[in-house]
Amino acid sequence: MRNALISILLLAASSFSYAQLKFAVSGDSRNCGDVIMPLIAADAHSQGAQFYWHLGDLRAMYDIDQDMGMRAGQPHMTISEYANAAWPDFIENEISAFGTMPFYLGIGNHETYLGKTRADFIGQFADWLNSPTLQAQRLKDDPKDHRVKTYFHWIQGGVDFIYLDNATPDQFDAMQMAWFTQVLARAETNKDVHSVVVGMHAVLPDSLTPGHSMNDWPQGAESGRKVYAQLLAFREKTKKPVYALASHSHFFVANVFNTEANRTKKTVIPGWIVGTAGAFRYNMPPTVSEADQAKTGVYGYLLGAADAKGGIKFEFREVKESELSPEARQKFGPALLDYCFQQNKDPMQVPR
Repeated sequence: MRNALISILLLAASSFSYAQLKFAVSGDSRNCGDVIMPLIAADAHSQGAQFYWHLGDLRAMYDIDQDMGMRAGQPHMTISEYANAAWPDFIENEISAFGTMPFYLGIGNHETYLGKTRADFIGQFADWLNSPTLQAQRLKDDPKDHRVKTYFHWIQGGVDFIYLDNATPDQFDAMQMAWFTQVLARAETNKDVHSVVVGMHAVLPDSLTPGHSMNDWPQGAESGRKVYAQLLAFREKTKKPVYALASHSHFFVANVFNTEANRTKKTVIPGWIVGTAGAFRYNMPPTVSEADQAKTGVYGYLLGAADAKGGIKFEFREVKESELSPEARQKFGPALLDYCFQQNKDPMQVPR
Protein backbone atom coordinates (compact mmCIF):
# COMPACT_ATOMS: atom_id res chain seq x y z
CA MET A 1 0.00 0.00 0.00
CA ARG A 2 2.79 2.42 0.98
CA ASN A 3 4.70 1.77 -2.27
CA ALA A 4 1.55 2.26 -4.32
CA LEU A 5 0.90 5.57 -2.56
CA ILE A 6 4.46 6.73 -3.22
CA SER A 7 4.07 5.83 -6.91
CA ILE A 8 0.86 7.83 -7.13
CA LEU A 9 2.48 10.84 -5.45
CA LEU A 10 5.51 10.67 -7.76
CA LEU A 11 3.27 10.49 -10.80
CA ALA A 12 1.25 13.46 -9.57
CA ALA A 13 4.44 15.43 -8.94
CA SER A 14 5.69 14.63 -12.44
CA SER A 15 2.42 15.77 -13.99
CA PHE A 16 2.40 18.92 -11.87
CA SER A 17 5.93 19.87 -12.95
CA TYR A 18 4.69 20.29 -16.51
CA ALA A 19 1.67 22.26 -15.34
CA GLN A 20 3.70 25.16 -13.93
CA LEU A 21 2.99 27.20 -17.06
CA LYS A 22 0.68 26.38 -19.95
CA PHE A 23 0.18 28.61 -22.96
CA ALA A 24 -1.52 28.52 -26.37
CA VAL A 25 -0.01 29.64 -29.69
CA SER A 26 -1.17 29.85 -33.31
CA GLY A 27 -1.33 32.29 -36.18
CA ASP A 28 -3.09 33.13 -39.45
CA SER A 29 -6.69 33.61 -38.36
CA ARG A 30 -7.79 35.30 -41.58
CA ASN A 31 -10.56 33.90 -43.82
CA CYS A 32 -12.37 31.86 -41.11
CA GLY A 33 -10.82 33.09 -37.87
CA ASP A 34 -14.09 34.43 -36.48
CA VAL A 35 -15.35 30.83 -36.58
CA ILE A 36 -12.16 29.06 -35.46
CA MET A 37 -10.63 31.35 -32.85
CA PRO A 38 -13.52 31.00 -30.36
CA LEU A 39 -13.05 27.21 -30.60
CA ILE A 40 -9.34 27.65 -29.88
CA ALA A 41 -10.17 29.95 -26.97
CA ALA A 42 -12.58 27.44 -25.44
CA ASP A 43 -10.10 24.57 -25.71
CA ALA A 44 -7.21 26.69 -24.40
CA HIS A 45 -9.30 27.58 -21.36
CA SER A 46 -10.18 23.91 -20.82
CA GLN A 47 -6.47 23.01 -20.88
CA GLY A 48 -5.55 25.66 -18.31
CA ALA A 49 -3.58 27.89 -20.69
CA GLN A 50 -2.42 31.08 -18.97
CA PHE A 51 -2.16 33.16 -22.14
CA TYR A 52 -2.70 33.04 -25.90
CA TRP A 53 -0.05 34.20 -28.38
CA HIS A 54 -1.08 35.15 -31.94
CA LEU A 55 1.72 34.96 -34.53
CA GLY A 56 0.25 37.37 -37.06
CA ASP A 57 -2.09 37.64 -40.08
CA LEU A 58 -5.28 38.66 -38.34
CA ARG A 59 -7.40 39.42 -41.42
CA ALA A 60 -6.81 38.92 -45.15
CA MET A 61 -6.66 42.65 -45.99
CA TYR A 62 -6.38 42.04 -49.76
CA ASP A 63 -9.97 40.77 -50.06
CA ILE A 64 -12.93 40.46 -47.72
CA ASP A 65 -12.55 37.60 -45.25
CA GLN A 66 -15.21 34.96 -45.78
CA ASP A 67 -16.20 35.03 -42.12
CA MET A 68 -17.16 38.68 -42.61
CA GLY A 69 -18.56 38.60 -46.17
CA MET A 70 -20.41 35.27 -45.95
CA ARG A 71 -21.73 35.53 -42.39
CA ALA A 72 -25.46 34.96 -42.05
CA GLY A 73 -27.36 38.23 -42.46
CA GLN A 74 -24.24 40.19 -43.40
CA PRO A 75 -25.05 42.90 -45.96
CA HIS A 76 -22.72 43.41 -48.89
CA MET A 77 -19.71 45.54 -48.00
CA THR A 78 -17.27 47.40 -50.19
CA ILE A 79 -13.53 46.86 -49.85
CA SER A 80 -13.30 50.34 -48.30
CA GLU A 81 -15.91 49.44 -45.68
CA TYR A 82 -14.08 46.18 -45.06
CA ALA A 83 -10.74 47.94 -44.57
CA ASN A 84 -12.24 50.04 -41.80
CA ALA A 85 -14.10 47.14 -40.18
CA ALA A 86 -11.53 44.31 -40.39
CA TRP A 87 -9.40 45.02 -37.32
CA PRO A 88 -12.34 45.99 -35.07
CA ASP A 89 -13.99 42.75 -36.20
CA PHE A 90 -10.88 40.84 -35.08
CA ILE A 91 -11.10 42.46 -31.65
CA GLU A 92 -14.84 41.82 -31.32
CA ASN A 93 -14.99 38.26 -32.60
CA GLU A 94 -11.55 36.79 -31.92
CA ILE A 95 -9.71 38.53 -29.09
CA SER A 96 -12.90 38.87 -27.03
CA ALA A 97 -13.45 35.10 -27.22
CA PHE A 98 -10.50 34.64 -24.83
CA GLY A 99 -12.17 36.70 -22.11
CA THR A 100 -9.76 37.54 -19.30
CA MET A 101 -6.97 35.32 -20.66
CA PRO A 102 -3.97 37.56 -21.56
CA PHE A 103 -3.64 37.90 -25.34
CA TYR A 104 -0.26 38.65 -26.94
CA LEU A 105 -0.44 39.91 -30.50
CA GLY A 106 2.18 39.61 -33.23
CA ILE A 107 2.25 41.38 -36.57
CA GLY A 108 2.19 39.49 -39.88
CA ASN A 109 2.63 40.51 -43.48
CA HIS A 110 -1.11 40.95 -44.06
CA GLU A 111 -1.16 43.67 -41.41
CA THR A 112 0.73 45.83 -43.92
CA TYR A 113 -1.77 45.41 -46.79
CA LEU A 114 -4.40 47.91 -48.01
CA GLY A 115 -2.06 50.79 -47.18
CA LYS A 116 -1.82 49.83 -43.51
CA THR A 117 1.42 50.61 -41.66
CA ARG A 118 3.07 49.53 -38.45
CA ALA A 119 1.93 52.81 -36.93
CA ASP A 120 -1.66 51.93 -37.85
CA PHE A 121 -1.24 48.50 -36.28
CA ILE A 122 0.19 49.95 -33.08
CA GLY A 123 -2.57 52.55 -32.93
CA GLN A 124 -5.35 49.99 -33.32
CA PHE A 125 -3.87 47.39 -30.96
CA ALA A 126 -2.08 49.58 -28.41
CA ASP A 127 -4.03 48.00 -25.55
CA TRP A 128 -2.34 44.69 -26.31
CA LEU A 129 1.07 45.86 -27.57
CA ASN A 130 1.45 48.14 -24.57
CA SER A 131 -0.25 45.98 -21.98
CA PRO A 132 0.92 46.41 -18.38
CA THR A 133 3.07 43.26 -18.70
CA LEU A 134 4.81 44.37 -21.89
CA GLN A 135 5.19 47.97 -20.76
CA ALA A 136 6.70 46.91 -17.44
CA GLN A 137 9.17 44.58 -19.18
CA ARG A 138 10.17 47.25 -21.71
CA LEU A 139 10.82 49.83 -19.01
CA LYS A 140 12.65 47.31 -16.84
CA ASP A 141 14.98 46.66 -19.77
CA ASP A 142 15.40 50.38 -20.44
CA PRO A 143 13.67 53.00 -18.25
CA LYS A 144 13.92 55.49 -21.13
CA ASP A 145 12.23 53.25 -23.69
CA HIS A 146 8.70 54.63 -24.01
CA ARG A 147 8.20 53.69 -27.67
CA VAL A 148 5.71 50.90 -28.34
CA LYS A 149 7.05 48.48 -30.96
CA THR A 150 5.86 45.55 -33.02
CA TYR A 151 8.56 43.39 -31.44
CA PHE A 152 8.56 42.76 -27.71
CA HIS A 153 9.25 40.24 -24.98
CA TRP A 154 8.12 39.28 -21.51
CA ILE A 155 9.28 36.77 -18.88
CA GLN A 156 6.78 34.40 -17.33
CA GLY A 157 7.14 31.10 -15.49
CA GLY A 158 10.91 31.01 -16.06
CA VAL A 159 10.51 31.47 -19.84
CA ASP A 160 11.60 34.50 -21.86
CA PHE A 161 8.99 34.86 -24.61
CA ILE A 162 10.28 36.98 -27.52
CA TYR A 163 8.27 38.17 -30.53
CA LEU A 164 10.22 39.24 -33.62
CA ASP A 165 8.67 41.28 -36.43
CA ASN A 166 9.43 39.94 -39.92
CA ALA A 167 6.26 41.22 -41.58
CA THR A 168 8.05 43.12 -44.36
CA PRO A 169 11.15 42.54 -46.55
CA ASP A 170 13.25 45.10 -44.64
CA GLN A 171 13.29 42.88 -41.54
CA PHE A 172 14.99 41.95 -39.39
CA ASP A 173 16.58 45.41 -39.55
CA ALA A 174 19.63 46.58 -37.59
CA MET A 175 17.56 48.16 -34.80
CA GLN A 176 15.55 45.01 -34.16
CA MET A 177 18.66 42.82 -34.33
CA ALA A 178 20.42 45.02 -31.75
CA TRP A 179 17.37 44.79 -29.48
CA PHE A 180 17.24 40.98 -29.85
CA THR A 181 20.94 40.68 -29.03
CA GLN A 182 20.39 42.68 -25.85
CA VAL A 183 17.39 40.57 -24.83
CA LEU A 184 19.42 37.37 -25.22
CA ALA A 185 22.33 38.87 -23.30
CA ARG A 186 20.06 39.65 -20.35
CA ALA A 187 18.48 36.19 -20.53
CA GLU A 188 21.96 34.67 -20.40
CA THR A 189 22.68 36.07 -16.95
CA ASN A 190 19.14 36.16 -15.58
CA LYS A 191 18.77 33.30 -13.11
CA ASP A 192 15.00 33.57 -13.40
CA VAL A 193 15.11 32.68 -17.11
CA HIS A 194 15.37 28.94 -17.68
CA SER A 195 14.48 28.84 -21.39
CA VAL A 196 13.76 31.07 -24.38
CA VAL A 197 10.85 30.85 -26.83
CA VAL A 198 11.09 33.01 -29.94
CA GLY A 199 7.92 33.58 -31.96
CA MET A 200 7.51 35.30 -35.31
CA HIS A 201 5.29 35.23 -38.37
CA ALA A 202 7.47 33.74 -41.15
CA VAL A 203 9.67 30.84 -40.10
CA LEU A 204 13.44 31.36 -39.92
CA PRO A 205 15.35 30.38 -43.08
CA ASP A 206 16.71 26.96 -44.08
CA SER A 207 13.95 24.89 -42.50
CA LEU A 208 12.03 21.92 -43.89
CA THR A 209 9.66 24.48 -45.46
CA PRO A 210 12.04 26.90 -47.23
CA GLY A 211 9.23 28.24 -49.40
CA HIS A 212 7.08 30.91 -47.78
CA SER A 213 9.76 31.59 -45.16
CA MET A 214 12.52 34.10 -44.47
CA ASN A 215 14.38 32.50 -47.38
CA ASP A 216 12.03 34.49 -49.63
CA TRP A 217 13.86 37.83 -49.35
CA PRO A 218 17.58 38.67 -49.05
CA GLN A 219 17.39 40.61 -45.79
CA GLY A 220 15.26 37.86 -44.29
CA ALA A 221 17.67 35.09 -45.22
CA GLU A 222 20.70 36.99 -43.90
CA SER A 223 19.20 38.32 -40.68
CA GLY A 224 17.20 35.14 -40.01
CA ARG A 225 20.37 33.05 -40.16
CA LYS A 226 21.99 35.41 -37.68
CA VAL A 227 19.06 34.97 -35.28
CA TYR A 228 19.31 31.18 -35.62
CA ALA A 229 23.06 31.33 -34.96
CA GLN A 230 22.52 33.53 -31.91
CA LEU A 231 20.00 31.09 -30.49
CA LEU A 232 22.44 28.22 -30.99
CA ALA A 233 25.26 30.17 -29.32
CA PHE A 234 22.97 31.07 -26.41
CA ARG A 235 21.96 27.43 -25.95
CA GLU A 236 25.55 26.22 -26.11
CA LYS A 237 26.81 28.79 -23.63
CA THR A 238 23.99 28.72 -21.09
CA LYS A 239 22.62 25.17 -21.57
CA LYS A 240 19.17 26.78 -21.45
CA PRO A 241 16.68 25.31 -23.97
CA VAL A 242 15.58 27.44 -26.91
CA TYR A 243 12.46 26.99 -29.06
CA ALA A 244 11.25 28.76 -32.23
CA LEU A 245 7.62 29.19 -33.30
CA ALA A 246 6.12 30.60 -36.50
CA SER A 247 3.00 30.55 -38.65
CA HIS A 248 2.69 32.18 -42.16
CA SER A 249 2.30 28.75 -43.84
CA HIS A 250 -1.20 27.45 -43.22
CA PHE A 251 -0.43 24.03 -41.83
CA PHE A 252 1.18 22.42 -38.78
CA VAL A 253 4.75 21.11 -38.76
CA ALA A 254 6.73 19.88 -35.74
CA ASN A 255 10.56 19.88 -35.64
CA VAL A 256 10.72 22.12 -38.70
CA PHE A 257 14.51 22.66 -38.45
CA ASN A 258 15.25 18.94 -38.58
CA THR A 259 17.06 19.24 -41.92
CA GLU A 260 19.91 16.98 -42.99
CA ALA A 261 22.37 19.88 -42.69
CA ASN A 262 21.29 20.68 -39.14
CA ARG A 263 21.34 17.04 -38.10
CA THR A 264 24.86 16.64 -39.47
CA LYS A 265 26.11 19.69 -37.59
CA LYS A 266 23.95 18.93 -34.53
CA THR A 267 22.36 22.35 -34.83
CA VAL A 268 18.67 21.43 -34.75
CA ILE A 269 16.59 23.92 -32.78
CA PRO A 270 13.14 22.61 -31.76
CA GLY A 271 10.72 24.52 -33.96
CA TRP A 272 7.07 24.49 -34.99
CA ILE A 273 4.91 26.07 -37.70
CA VAL A 274 1.32 26.53 -36.58
CA GLY A 275 -0.58 28.66 -39.11
CA THR A 276 -3.85 26.89 -38.35
CA ALA A 277 -6.16 29.49 -36.78
CA GLY A 278 -8.58 29.93 -39.70
CA ALA A 279 -6.68 30.80 -42.89
CA PHE A 280 -7.20 28.72 -46.05
CA ARG A 281 -5.23 25.51 -45.76
CA TYR A 282 -2.16 24.91 -47.94
CA ASN A 283 -1.15 21.62 -49.48
CA MET A 284 1.78 20.11 -47.61
CA PRO A 285 5.17 20.40 -49.35
CA PRO A 286 7.09 17.11 -49.74
CA THR A 287 10.05 18.52 -47.78
CA VAL A 288 8.20 17.99 -44.48
CA SER A 289 8.64 14.22 -44.71
CA GLU A 290 11.46 14.49 -42.16
CA ALA A 291 9.33 16.41 -39.67
CA ASP A 292 8.21 14.74 -36.46
CA GLN A 293 4.61 15.57 -37.33
CA ALA A 294 2.88 17.41 -40.17
CA LYS A 295 -0.81 18.13 -40.75
CA THR A 296 -2.86 20.22 -43.14
CA GLY A 297 -6.57 20.59 -43.71
CA VAL A 298 -6.98 21.10 -39.96
CA TYR A 299 -7.51 23.96 -37.54
CA GLY A 300 -6.03 24.24 -34.08
CA TYR A 301 -3.23 25.56 -31.92
CA LEU A 302 -0.04 24.58 -30.14
CA LEU A 303 -0.31 23.99 -26.40
CA GLY A 304 2.95 24.50 -24.53
CA ALA A 305 3.58 23.17 -21.03
CA ALA A 306 6.72 24.37 -19.25
CA ASP A 307 8.34 22.78 -16.21
CA ALA A 308 10.30 24.51 -13.48
CA LYS A 309 13.63 23.86 -15.20
CA GLY A 310 12.71 25.40 -18.56
CA GLY A 311 11.80 22.26 -20.44
CA ILE A 312 8.71 22.75 -22.61
CA LYS A 313 6.49 20.08 -24.11
CA PHE A 314 4.36 21.07 -27.10
CA GLU A 315 1.16 19.41 -28.30
CA PHE A 316 -0.97 20.28 -31.32
CA ARG A 317 -4.63 20.45 -30.37
CA GLU A 318 -7.11 20.29 -33.22
CA VAL A 319 -10.50 22.00 -33.07
CA LYS A 320 -13.43 20.70 -35.10
CA GLU A 321 -16.82 21.72 -36.46
CA SER A 322 -18.56 19.37 -34.04
CA GLU A 323 -17.44 21.64 -31.18
CA LEU A 324 -19.48 24.60 -32.45
CA SER A 325 -22.33 25.68 -30.20
CA PRO A 326 -25.90 26.04 -31.54
CA GLU A 327 -25.52 29.79 -31.05
CA ALA A 328 -22.39 29.87 -33.20
CA ARG A 329 -24.08 27.81 -35.92
CA GLN A 330 -26.96 30.27 -36.02
CA LYS A 331 -24.65 33.29 -35.97
CA PHE A 332 -22.48 32.16 -38.88
CA GLY A 333 -25.02 30.24 -40.96
CA PRO A 334 -24.67 27.05 -43.01
CA ALA A 335 -23.05 28.65 -46.09
CA LEU A 336 -20.12 30.06 -44.13
CA LEU A 337 -19.65 26.91 -42.05
CA ASP A 338 -19.65 24.77 -45.19
CA TYR A 339 -17.01 27.04 -46.68
CA CYS A 340 -14.81 27.06 -43.57
CA PHE A 341 -14.85 23.33 -42.85
CA GLN A 342 -15.33 21.77 -46.30
CA GLN A 343 -13.59 24.29 -48.54
CA ASN A 344 -11.16 27.03 -47.42
CA LYS A 345 -8.22 25.34 -49.15
CA ASP A 346 -5.48 26.55 -51.47
CA PRO A 347 -4.79 24.04 -54.27
CA MET A 348 -1.24 25.30 -54.71
CA GLN A 349 1.66 23.22 -53.39
CA VAL A 350 3.94 26.22 -52.84
CA PRO A 351 2.05 29.09 -51.15
CA ARG A 352 1.80 32.43 -52.91
